[in-house]
Amino acid sequence: MTYQQTLDYLFARLPMYQRVGAAAYKADLVNTVKIVEMLGKPHLKLKCIHVAGTNGKGSSSHMLAAIMQQCGYKTGLYTSPHLTDFRERIKINGKMIPKNHVIDFVQKYKEQFEEIEPSFFEWTVGLALDYFATEEVDVAVIEVGLGGRLDSTNIITPKASLITNISFDHMNLLGDTLEKISREKAGIIKPRVPVVISQYQSETAPVFNAMAKEQKAPIEYADKNYKIIKHTLSKGLMQVEVLNKKDDIIQQYELDLTGIYQLKNLLGVLNVLEFIEKAGFLIEAGQVKAALKNVCGITGLRGRWQKLNDKPLIIGDTGHNEDGIKQILENLKDIQYTGLHFVFGTVNDKDVSKILALLPKEASYYFVKANIPRALDENELLHHAQKFKLKGQSYKTVEAGLKAAKKAAKKTDLIFVGGSTFVVGDVLALLEH
Repeated sequence: MTYQQTLDYLFARLPMYQRVGAAAYKADLVNTVKIVEMLGKPHLKLKCIHVAGTNGKGSSSHMLAAIMQQCGYKTGLYTSPHLTDFRERIKINGKMIPKNHVIDFVQKYKEQFEEIEPSFFEWTVGLALDYFATEEVDVAVIEVGLGGRLDSTNIITPKASLITNISFDHMNLLGDTLEKISREKAGIIKPRVPVVISQYQSETAPVFNAMAKEQKAPIEYADKNYKIIKHTLSKGLMQVEVLNKKDDIIQQYELDLTGIYQLKNLLGVLNVLEFIEKAGFLIEAGQVKAALKNVCGITGLRGRWQKLNDKPLIIGDTGHNEDGIKQILENLKDIQYTGLHFVFGTVNDKDVSKILALLPKEASYYFVKANIPRALDENELLHHAQKFKLKGQSYKTVEAGLKAAKKAAKKTDLIFVGGSTFVVGDVLALLEH
């Protein structure tokens, strides 16, 4: 099979959450256990950092991978979903897994996989762990797909774990309260493995503390140990001053990830680095600063408050739940523009009313449908939006919506593209061609 035929086979054969939603979610580790057994238990050969959370886990994973790579370690990075190329999910030192490796792996294990009948995600976790073990990475940063406790990645025993902020998302699968959601995320806390929680939240802390106590795992809250003194935007970088409360030292960092929400992520990353050092890795302060200044360049991260065009300014961001949208609106306050345009789409298994209620009434809206089966119909989205007095029109594709927004926008306007990871993915795919 060619690479494209291999992907087509996988998409057709395996249920994929990003495409079909809850029907693809396997709420146990049975298949994953079978897969790693078949592959010779590659996860046992790896030193890992495990990252969970509702928002910020992707950015935090990329920050950590950039730092470990900058410090001279051969670094594997597993994340999901991808934006334009499936291979974005599996990288070593910022380079995507080769197409030939994907083809060979599928052909080698095709029959065994068909017997197991895994989901697309379970299959991909197997591929990633096998690839990292075969390539003998020094460290692998593994991002949870969904939840934590029953996520396929939870097969690993990491050197340290990081849980970013907890907010409402995937409630149909993880629970309808922050307490229930955090219980799922807390499932990655392992016996005696240190865990850092990026943000202290009164609703979730008791859950994390109880689980850490049960597992005899050291637990720290990053925003209790570190404090942002100030932050400013300058020359495309976010300048940040951070106080380490433990030693009373202030450090200055420059971040190429300029979304304000990255401040929460930064604290979690800095705190978890302490535990990674204790696990025997050599982390130098200068290398940390160099990595944070070039996370996108080192890892290839895209879609996080990413500038896609000047005049008009076009920004894309993958924030797609209530908390993510709040962070986007915070970022917009820091930008000067004349008119505001939103190219906006979402998925069909999400309660969009809370998100639509947050969106600015003064913006012009271009409601779009991303190129996946799970995307919400653009006309249905428009109908919902009108209840919240949002003015705009619907477009069958992201391309059509963006084209209309560009035509309507003045050079001093701002076009925001988002609402779903897949809307941003579609725009990035357009720019690549």
